[in-house]
Amino acid sequence: MKPDPAKLRLYLVTDPILCSPTTLLDTVVAAVRGGVTFVQLRDKDASTQTRIETARAVHSALEGSNVPLVINDDLDAAIAAGADGVHIGQSDINATKARALLGPDKIIGLSCETPDQVCAADPNVVTYIGLGTVFPTATKADHKPTIGLAGLANMVRLTTLPTVAIGGLKAEHAAAVIASGCDGMAVVSAICGQPDPEAAARLLCCAFPQKTGAQS
Repeated sequence: MKPDPAKLRLYLVTDPILCSPTTLLDTVVAAVRGGVTFVQLRDKDASTQTRIETARAVHSALEGSNVPLVINDDLDAAIAAGADGVHIGQSDINATKARALLGPDKIIGLSCETPDQVCAADPNVVTYIGLGTVFPTATKADHKPTIGLAGLANMVRLTTLPTVAIGGLKAEHAAAVIASGCDGMAVVSAICGQPDPEAAARLLCCAFPQKTGAQS
């Protein structure tokens, strides 16, 4: 599956703890109203069955929105829930094996933290890659050393795949992320846990460079 790279523009990675006291589902729905274009359901501590139940609820809520839903590192949950695909890390299931199990039409996102990992990502298997960690982030304590915006731009140049930046990113980074060549920016705490997730998403959308006009 080769989605429009524009779908990666504002990419929400969920955190159920940050989303409380409102529910994860309410946060996702509000964020999509505010302009989120892609959702990754991530809950490292949940069981597969819980992920399936949550994913089914989110997928149902996103119906008709044209916003893809992928599940972090749980192929079984993605298949059972009818999600649009999975997002995997370097230590998770092999991307080629994931493709064989998911089939040709599902999304496979792959996290890449080094230039070598970017170069190794196969465009015939992987749909898009997540690049980072750009800045330090409390939502993923075990990340590799940060790459910064210069490292981000360097990695973007190494691939033909659509790319999304991740790691400690906020509205003030949006323009620089797009200037690096990335198709979009992934956020967690910039939306999850905010008093008004819809308003937070709108703020992020407004921070992206605006297109000056359409091509004829």
